[in-house]
Amino acid sequence: MAANSIYQCLITLAAIVVLVEARSGQNIRIHEKVDGTWYDAHATFYGDMGGAETMQGACGYGDLFKQGYGLANTALSTALFNNGLTCGACFEITCVNDPNWCIPKAPPIRVTATNFCPPNYSKPHDNWCNPPQKHFDLSMAMFTKIAYYKAGIVPVRYRRVTCTKTGGVKFEVKGNPNWLIVLIYNVGGAGDVSNVKIKGSSGGWIQMSRNWGQNWQTGTVLVGQSLSFQVTTSDGKMVEFDNAAPKNWQFGQTFDGKINF
Repeated sequence: MAANSIYQCLITLAAIVVLVEARSGQNIRIHEKVDGTWYDAHATFYGDMGGAETMQGACGYGDLFKQGYGLANTALSTALFNNGLTCGACFEITCVNDPNWCIPKAPPIRVTATNFCPPNYSKPHDNWCNPPQKHFDLSMAMFTKIAYYKAGIVPVRYRRVTCTKTGGVKFEVKGNPNWLIVLIYNVGGAGDVSNVKIKGSSGGWIQMSRNWGQNWQTGTVLVGQSLSFQVTTSDGKMVEFDNAAPKNWQFGQTFDGKINF
């Protein structure tokens, strides 16, 4: 099996494990807030300069180029991933304390969390994504902005920063008439969504539950109604998107909420 196929299999398995842990209430971690504090971690990269290997992943996003994230993305270790709740958060990262491999005077990079770097308990050493280590598995294009690619792994400092996105928050509607699932992406501000409510034009607000990553679900039948959303990010800010999807919406369509955080 090709290395890329093996990696994608690991990501899929990791997403399943994360979902089970989240639903069982185990290993839930506290969000790191946008506070400007720098923390120590390490960084590696996966894939090549094209970044195809960084698409999809455990946050539920798809084509990161079409969705506006591009190559400015990162997978997070267990200690940072927070069972998927950190998906969409933005980080500023700089290479430090390694004059052989850090690019001199390279400015910090800014990336969005779009994937999970699964732990590997089969090896006794160099498992950078294992708890409790804080680790960023970057796209190669981003890694090579702060370090030489031959380094493989470098010490970094990072901090949570506000996400700046172009255009409105996006809502991709999936599922079936009896089970509606909505992927929420291109979220500015804190970036990581912590709560979602949905309302059809014929009823009141309905609490959605997080399925995995930034996919949110409800079993309420809303076909034939226009859809509105209340989206809350981890800093407690809520934005309401009235009639984001018209009443003739179809499964598989994506709608622009027009406004952002």
